Amino acid sequence: MTSLFNLLLFFFFLVLPFVSNAQSDDPLGQFCNQDTVISKASPIWSNIDHVLTELVSKAPSTGFLTTSYGSGNDKVYGLAQCRGDVSQDDCSSCIQDAGKQIRQLCPDQADARIWYDYCFLRYDDKTFIGEVDTYSGIFYINVENVTDPEKFNKELGRLMDRIEADAVVPENRGLGKSKTKLTPFITLYALVQCTRDLPKLSCAQCLAIAVGNFPGICNSRKGCRVLYSSCYVRYELYPFFFPLDRNDSNIASGQTIKKLVYP
Repeated sequence: MTSLFNLLLFFFFLVLPFVSNAQSDDPLGQFCNQDTVISKASPIWSNIDHVLTELVSKAPSTGFLTTSYGSGNDKVYGLAQCRGDVSQDDCSSCIQDAGKQIRQLCPDQADARIWYDYCFLRYDDKTFIGEVDTYSGIFYINVENVTDPEKFNKELGRLMDRIEADAVVPENRGLGKSKTKLTPFITLYALVQCTRDLPKLSCAQCLAIAVGNFPGICNSRKGCRVLYSSCYVRYELYPFFFPLDRNDSNIASGQTIKKLVYP
């Protein structure tokens, strides 16, 4: 595991609420590529502003947008996508926050990405549209273990197989989500999503890489999230996607999570 994460940047502990607030200014994480530092005098700087303006204004209507602005070596490419189960209002609020925060958190980089619970936004001066990107990612891991790991991991595997298959169906636009009963009182919830620019096989590849982290990183944990630039996977023992299962008897208290960020 040491060799896999030899580029670990930092980790810390935090408590997550039951349902994340789309209005929050705090992202789940960001990646600012320090190899792409630019100055305010660079044409790329103003091209980034053009791309962000278009993403913020147009992406919420459909929940997804790719765009570009500029020409030659100064061209900037952008992508914004909301989680497929959130409302247009929540999508709009999230992308607006993302557009503001990414410029503040990555002020001098031509390659930047920002993750929120409800949306993801990125731009780059190199084309990335349609390509699988699992280079930079974020893990959220519940520090508590399940009581019956063998049964849990078997049921989790079945659930993931089902929703991964759903995600690559064209009309689902990269989204798969479902739940399964582990006991009469405990339900397992899971969601996967690819960015919509990915073709079917590329989406399946990205999800396979993300879910492939479960045995080593998320093994037998009560909850886990893997966020890449091209896809997102998550499971929890409480309802977190919409429509919320208000009748579920699982405890919806905050869980202590360890966050790992690496390039």
